[in-house]
Amino acid sequence: MRALSNVVVLSSLLLAAAAMAGSDTKTPAPMPGAGSGSSAGSAAAPAPAPATGSGSDAAIDPASVKPEDMPTAVRMRRIEQRTQALKERAWQLKARVQTLKEQMLGGGVGAQALISHENEMGSSFHLVKLTYTLDGTQIFARTDDSGENLFKTKSFDIFTGPISPGNHQLAMVATYKGHGYGVFEYLSKFTFTARNTSQFTSTEGKISRVDCRGFEKGGAATPMEKRAAIDCKVTDVAPDKPGTAPAPTTPGTTPMPAAAPTTPPAAGK
Repeated sequence: MRALSNVVVLSSLLLAAAAMAGSDTKTPAPMPGAGSGSSAGSAAAPAPAPATGSGSDAAIDPASVKPEDMPTAVRMRRIEQRTQALKERAWQLKARVQTLKEQMLGGGVGAQALISHENEMGSSFHLVKLTYTLDGTQIFARTDDSGENLFKTKSFDIFTGPISPGNHQLAMVATYKGHGYGVFEYLSKFTFTARNTSQFTSTEGKISRVDCRGFEKGGAATPMEKRAAIDCKVTDVAPDKPGTAPAPTTPGTTPMPAAAPTTPPAAGK
């Protein structure tokens, strides 16, 4: 009887020990936010940090960089570019003001030039080319290689317009083709060139008139190659003043005629 009681007690102890061992081996509950599977893993994964590489995706916009954060060399380059742009703008404005000033005549502002050419060469010289250059810039050019038309023009308007006050240099070149009949037909094989340079000074508020002419210098004894010549005459004239405008009248009214002079009474009446 005692042995049976001992067996029952021992069995109870073994069952209690087995129960305690089973509670210790249970899987612990998952922590909040930590799940299993792909959905839980993606939800718990931290966001990737922004890339900080040197590629095109990570390039910095230069316009967003403050000037004080730029390297000294870059800042100096930008200042130099802006300064150059301002200088070019100032030059353009200065040229525009000078052009407007030259276009105004009278009132002591601006000057003007009138340049003409007269062809006074004889029939043995046919003009085939005429060029004029003012201060290094070509202002007139006519060419007639055939020598059949240009020489018929006896007067040329070379230049008419505003010019800056001061000293100017006018250079002209005239080329002629020889022309002859009979025993002088050999002249058609030769060309003759006349050159000249003229200096003139334009004055504000005045017109510089430059009259040039191509002529034959010398006489019958002068060789043909030395006869062609050009000379110029410079004169300064004042611009025409505008006429006096008539006195304005009120529309619908007729100007009153001037009163006739009264005759003084004769003495003794």
